[in-house]
Amino acid sequence: MSATGSERSVRWWIAVAIVISLAAALGWNGLVREATGQERVMTAGGMLLGACAALYAWAVMLARFTPRTRLVVLVGVPLAAALGSWLIEVRGVSGDLVPLLRWRLASDPEASLEPPAAPGPLSAPKPRAEASPWLDFPRFLGPDGDAVVRGVRLARDWDASPPRLVWRRAIGPGWSGFAVRGSAAITQEQRETEELVVCYDLTTGAVRWSHADRARFDSVIGGIGPRATPTVHGGRVLTVGGTGILNCLDLSTGERLWSHSVITENDGSMNTWGTSCSPLVVDGRVVVSTGGSRGRSLVAYDLESGELAWSGGDDGAGYSSPKLLELAGARQIVAFNASSVAAHDPADGRVLWSYPWSERNPNVAQPVSVADDELVLSSGYGVGAERLRILRDAAGAFSVERVWRSRALKAKFANFALREGHLYGIDDGILTCVEIEGGRRGWKGGRYGHGQLLLVDDLLLVTAEDGSLVLVEAVPDEHRELARVDALGQKTWNSPALAAPYLLLRNDVEAVCFELVLEEGSGGRE
Repeated sequence: MSATGSERSVRWWIAVAIVISLAAALGWNGLVREATGQERVMTAGGMLLGACAALYAWAVMLARFTPRTRLVVLVGVPLAAALGSWLIEVRGVSGDLVPLLRWRLASDPEASLEPPAAPGPLSAPKPRAEASPWLDFPRFLGPDGDAVVRGVRLARDWDASPPRLVWRRAIGPGWSGFAVRGSAAITQEQRETEELVVCYDLTTGAVRWSHADRARFDSVIGGIGPRATPTVHGGRVLTVGGTGILNCLDLSTGERLWSHSVITENDGSMNTWGTSCSPLVVDGRVVVSTGGSRGRSLVAYDLESGELAWSGGDDGAGYSSPKLLELAGARQIVAFNASSVAAHDPADGRVLWSYPWSERNPNVAQPVSVADDELVLSSGYGVGAERLRILRDAAGAFSVERVWRSRALKAKFANFALREGHLYGIDDGILTCVEIEGGRRGWKGGRYGHGQLLLVDDLLLVTAEDGSLVLVEAVPDEHRELARVDALGQKTWNSPALAAPYLLLRNDVEAVCFELVLEEGSGGRE
């Protein structure tokens, strides 16, 4: 049977031109264009939507389909789109803003979680002479807060000595990491309307105790739950929730000793992606970034009483955590804020120096000290890194000068670490090595996404964004991946914790503990 005239005259060439134009544009965007991964994803999304709209308009108005076919397209496409939006929801995004989808009718992992077990007190922390054989990891990024674990050497051959799974368990949403003291492994998570601090047994994963606050931070892009990592100091646990609740809890029982709503009390404003600073304990005080106005950007509370000790600064809060450094011969608390990096006197909170920084996008990665009077800052979103030198004159006044600026390291929210004159970090989703001397890139390789890392002697433990655990040599000549384990299996933004030999990993769905094989004579306590 011969085709009708109208069917023979369908203008397929228009559709072909649209598809070819889309393919060419996507190729330019992905392979040629100088842009961040996020910018490429957003541009590609716009291109796809534009092409779909063009094809829809072509089918309805320009293709010369039969009236019946045009009616089917005119009505069917919107109905199919509506059905798809009813069946599928965006449950989050990747670090490059790629939507992560799930069926709306699928069970919600958070809703299916059982409540934590009734609090059961831990034994009192053991004195140092009787302490546990593994190392503590008492706060965000480790004992020194610099993503470096010292005194430990990991076995390099994971084929011969693979990580041993100790336990795995479901966990509530949140981007908090673990803090470890003795057998207590403490993290923060969300359970429906309650924000929890939960103490798990390091070697079994059993719940020891939990503390709940009625609070919830929820963002499609940023995710659900608390962002900060607990800090363990002596017999106390300090936590900051996603909405700015600062708690001081008893390490043995989880009992609340004191609490503050630091955003509300200090005239701060909630960050778009939630309050993210992990508490810093200095000289018997708990220091947190609030972004408050009128001299309350950074505040300190007495560790014992919870009373306000001092405040200082006026910049809004970033997504970084305050950090104690010694620069130009003086102890300083460095805060990477919304539009600056500033140093405060630990004694009274006064601002010692300030250096302007990009405020277009979040500042997240921790500053890294690279010399007695120098530090490196880095931000993602195309900003890059700078090496700063802190100067002090005869009168004691501080000033700042830039040593170099480089786009070789754009740390979006992955922290970076220093080893032997080189920085190792994730540059827009790809692991990179950068020379300290001039900010030049040594190498770039390993598409690990927006994950996190720890430096352990001359090895990097990388938690990739897809949940893989990767072992990489920290050497300046080339990228050398030694081993890889599928640890979590889905989006992982949380920082790892190594209480050697135990490695704790988590994301917004589950937590896992591995025992790593150490080289003989490495790890543990003296």
